[in-house]
Amino acid sequence: MASQTSQEQSDLLAVLRPGDFALLEPHLSEVQLRSGEVIYHPGDQVDYCYLPRGASICSFFVELDSGISVETILVGREGALGGVVSQGSLPAYARANVLHGGLFWRIPTRQLDEVKEGVPTIAGLFARYADCMMAQVFQSIACNAVHTIEERAAKWLVAAVDRIGRNDVTMTQEQLASMMGIGRSYASRVLQRFKRDGLVRTRRGGIAVVDRGSLKAKACSCNDHVAAHFEKVLAGVYPEVG
Repeated sequence: MASQTSQEQSDLLAVLRPGDFALLEPHLSEVQLRSGEVIYHPGDQVDYCYLPRGASICSFFVELDSGISVETILVGREGALGGVVSQGSLPAYARANVLHGGLFWRIPTRQLDEVKEGVPTIAGLFARYADCMMAQVFQSIACNAVHTIEERAAKWLVAAVDRIGRNDVTMTQEQLASMMGIGRSYASRVLQRFKRDGLVRTRRGGIAVVDRGSLKAKACSCNDHVAAHFEKVLAGVYPEVG
């Protein structure tokens, strides 16, 4: 029987009333996914919906003809990947990667659809989350078009530590560059400036945020706009960004 603890919960499912969550319980299975694991490749049939729990984080990447992959949005315990709005197992458009491994709930999309059809509150929850996901996509498009690499890097690191719940992000400079669709040299220069200002420390395979408040001050306000929309549509679900 599925259950949630406050440390390893899906915040999206946590807003359901106990009776509604109980209707999903028989269909939920617990899976452990590793950092770097691919959940979907473009074109894969989406047979399962995955809901990150606790510190688990995923990201959607759009793969371009040039071979570059650009991150669109982060998804942590506030969200879900696959089958959010579709009916049936439709193909994935973007690649979904695990960035910070951990626990996930997994539910077959077919069974999720059946539950949504019979329970308006659960259908409404996923519909509202789909609206919030679109807000993230819109904000990401604007952010990538207008904001500086430094602002975007600071925004991404703040969003990551807020979801993980600690200040250490398992990520190399190459991975950060790939996430942002920039060259490694650009990412390295930005991190060196952050280190010089006492905002982060780097180690092999990781980045530690030392001064979150000052790093947030260097970030664009895109996280705040997304958080504000989540609060209006799905109060209490988006990770704290205060």
